[in-house]
Amino acid sequence: MPSKNLYSQRDPALKKRDDFEDILDERRNSSDLRHALRCYTPVLYKGMTPCKASTLKTIVLQSEQVRYVINQVSKEMGETPDIVQEEAVAILEEMAQRLQLSTIRFFVFTLSKAFKALFQSVHVNEEGIQRLQEAIQEHPVVLLPNHRSYIDFLILSYIMYNYDLALPVIAAGMPLLGMKFVGEMLRMSGAFFLRQPFGGSLYWAVFSEYVKTMLRNGYAPIEFFIEGKRSRTGKSLTPKLGLLNIVMDPFFKGEVFDVSLVPISISYERVLEETLCARELLGVPKPKESTLGLLKARQILSEDYGRIHVYFGQPVSVRSLAQGRINRSQYNLIPRYIPRKSSEETQSFVNDTAYMLVRRQEENMVLRPWVLIAAVLMQNLDGLDLELLTKQMVWLRGLAGAFGAFLDWPDQKPVDKVVASSLALHHGLVQATGGRVRLLEGPQDPASPEEALFDRAVGVLSCASYRNQVLHVFLRPALVAVALETANTSRNDDVYSSFLYLRNVFSNEFILCPGAAVQDFEEGCYLLLKCGAIQMLQQDLVVTERGQPIVSFLSGMLEPFLQGYQVVCRYFSEEASEGLTEKQYIPAVRSFAIKHILSEGLKCYEALSSDLQKNALAALLRMSALRKVKAADQVTLKVNTMAVKAIEDTLGGKVPAQKPVLARL
Repeated sequence: MPSKNLYSQRDPALKKRDDFEDILDERRNSSDLRHALRCYTPVLYKGMTPCKASTLKTIVLQSEQVRYVINQVSKEMGETPDIVQEEAVAILEEMAQRLQLSTIRFFVFTLSKAFKALFQSVHVNEEGIQRLQEAIQEHPVVLLPNHRSYIDFLILSYIMYNYDLALPVIAAGMPLLGMKFVGEMLRMSGAFFLRQPFGGSLYWAVFSEYVKTMLRNGYAPIEFFIEGKRSRTGKSLTPKLGLLNIVMDPFFKGEVFDVSLVPISISYERVLEETLCARELLGVPKPKESTLGLLKARQILSEDYGRIHVYFGQPVSVRSLAQGRINRSQYNLIPRYIPRKSSEETQSFVNDTAYMLVRRQEENMVLRPWVLIAAVLMQNLDGLDLELLTKQMVWLRGLAGAFGAFLDWPDQKPVDKVVASSLALHHGLVQATGGRVRLLEGPQDPASPEEALFDRAVGVLSCASYRNQVLHVFLRPALVAVALETANTSRNDDVYSSFLYLRNVFSNEFILCPGAAVQDFEEGCYLLLKCGAIQMLQQDLVVTERGQPIVSFLSGMLEPFLQGYQVVCRYFSEEASEGLTEKQYIPAVRSFAIKHILSEGLKCYEALSSDLQKNALAALLRMSALRKVKAADQVTLKVNTMAVKAIEDTLGGKVPAQKPVLARL
């Protein structure tokens, strides 16, 4: 239950923001070749000289952990230790990086040319660079960028070279290694490759020991994406804990004094893969990474992709976070080289840390005006007058600023010029004709209604990916706004009950830290109170006259998700067949949504997104509306029809989210 005094522990609008420097500015006025070949003297961890890549592999293979696992696998498989050792060597050869400065210089020269052609500017916060430089010299450093584009890791390595920082070694997926020539060049620029899924105790032992050896020896900063994969929706993804567990392990076992975790936020004004991501969400297979495909992509160099902002966050000390939470003496009970399952205490700590890091990534995302335009357009899919859009932008800019958004807004430009510039940059998604702004419709004469729907959905999901970049700013007050509309009464406790229900439903959809429901509710209420949208009268939360458009807009931000989840519930209650597997689920629910969009005029194109469909499935399983049943060597979904219908009705506002309903679910 929330406290009586609604408050936020911080005022987001008062947060200090670092100054930025455009690193392309110098590149436009000096020689790229000279820059690539300049003297590169990075600061290193405790001044240590990094060991050679070959030496690193020897240390890994001779480690107690790898030797122990080799002996265990040898006994289990009935093979000699020498044969298992050879397999370990092969695994290490496949994954290991071979960082070479000559390859880095080639990439720096090439990327300087490419970035100047693609982007207006690449802004980096200078104070963040200074903080990182200090952290690298004191403790092992782990770089944790968000993942929105294929070029994220290239941008980071380019920046590190530019500022004379130690180049990171980067966890990369195996498909990149399959790219002819390019895969090996990435290996020589610091990439090390991991299979997904890992597959076997030997692979896990070699991989984890390889990462921990680099960390313990201060070889270089280690970089990986805490979200695990590239976000196709523009939203942050639920963090993955595997690699974070590995890099924290040397601290837990007392092998290093501390580890610095650095959250990094990379913000694109226009994402290179915007329509590619939308097509993937609609079921079009992701193109296989290939050198030929990379060469064909050269045509994008003629396009303008606006600005990039890269914000290096405050380094987070694992030692400070663990103080009072982790009892490290437990790691002395058995030899450290023997693999062991993490305790619940440790798992909870790593999970909480992961969510905290992703939230910091979100808070430091630099938002350009286009994301606000996209938020308005997504609530006006039939288009709206340019004059009205401009007025909406003035209003929304003020609201976003009051909620603590990190906005990069051209101060000297009139709002109508800012809007016009943003529309021109995103000409592939939107058009402004006859004084009216609307999303592009696709070809005039589509071959079929289904093809027209697909083209429309690509545009809507592409635009939604930009709206999603600003969702974290509005999420908590938006959940409170919807709770105010669906609660049984306006009493604080009833609104909180409804908020709690919505938060539970969407816990896979958005970054909502486990165990932080009260804080989230209080933050949402605080922001609504701050902007005058609601007032508290004794124990009631009441929407003010001034607050009606604010609450309406915030509810509209979540409406596609509410409708999308209702479509999934409706599918399970009306059409899901016995024996439905998870693999069959996504194409089946997509076909169901297409049928209703074509026949009933349903405009929830986001119900076609595989990301939303997966998150909705996870919610229904968690709430016991579905359960998995294993039979005949396959897992099928068993539907609790009454529970599914109850969730659908609750999300549609037909049934208040009271505690008895929660109990039945």
